[in-house]
Amino acid sequence: MPYSDPIAPADRPGSTTPLPQRTVTPKRILMCAPRHFDVTYSINPWMHPEKPSDAGSALVQWERLRDLYQELGHTVELIEPIPGLPDMVFAANGATVVDGKVLAARFRHMERTAEGPAYMEWFRTQGYTDVHWPEFINEGEGDYLLAGRRLLAGTGFRTDLRSHFEAQEFFGVPVTGLTLVDPRFYHLDTALAVLSDEEVMYFPEAFSAGSQAVLRELYPDAILATEEDAEVFGLNAFSDGRHVLLPSAATHLADKLRKRGFEPIGIDLPELLKAGGGAKCCTLELRG
Repeated sequence: MPYSDPIAPADRPGSTTPLPQRTVTPKRILMCAPRHFDVTYSINPWMHPEKPSDAGSALVQWERLRDLYQELGHTVELIEPIPGLPDMVFAANGATVVDGKVLAARFRHMERTAEGPAYMEWFRTQGYTDVHWPEFINEGEGDYLLAGRRLLAGTGFRTDLRSHFEAQEFFGVPVTGLTLVDPRFYHLDTALAVLSDEEVMYFPEAFSAGSQAVLRELYPDAILATEEDAEVFGLNAFSDGRHVLLPSAATHLADKLRKRGFEPIGIDLPELLKAGGGAKCCTLELRG
């Protein structure tokens, strides 16, 4: 039995315009099982320690995501979870990897600071030689999203603006800073998703006026999310160039993606959402 199903299309008139031919780019991904998952503190508006969470359910939901990646032809590497680090499941925050170079993560909140060295050690034991411990706070792919040869970089809540310059010098690719203004969307990957080298989708109101203008300039044909889609973490999505994994409740986004020739696939992680995370949060791409 499949672990997830394509999101059902909305009724719409037939079109004679051919859809773009989308091609899957096989990915190599790092993930961390939520064996120690819990919500015992609050560092974002989604976290409510007074409400119960279920590590067993979180693990089952995470396994569905892992298995789906493998079914789609992607390679999944695993890092061992560490007791006492319940948010370590959100592997995207653990580092940023471009061309085999690793910018380690340095977390803003004390509760997560031990995750940065844990992920950095994994890369070193796996034979990565160009690993940089950052001077300034950055929360990995939570705030760094590679689009083609450009890094889109979030700031405003977690990642220090000075880290953007540090990342540009380390990776040698252009870095475009984007300021987040809505605390519900505290990381860039909760407000914007990269679909291909030239395409993104995002929720405009999550960004400052200047950053909205930059996004319109860079991506005039971007898919714009509704607030309803953003609130269900529809933008915390993963794209392999053809398939887009996102919550099944993000129906407006799914329909827009389908009209662009993508294949949206619903994947739900309600337990992990209690900590403010979704599919992309669980997924660190190992590039090069």
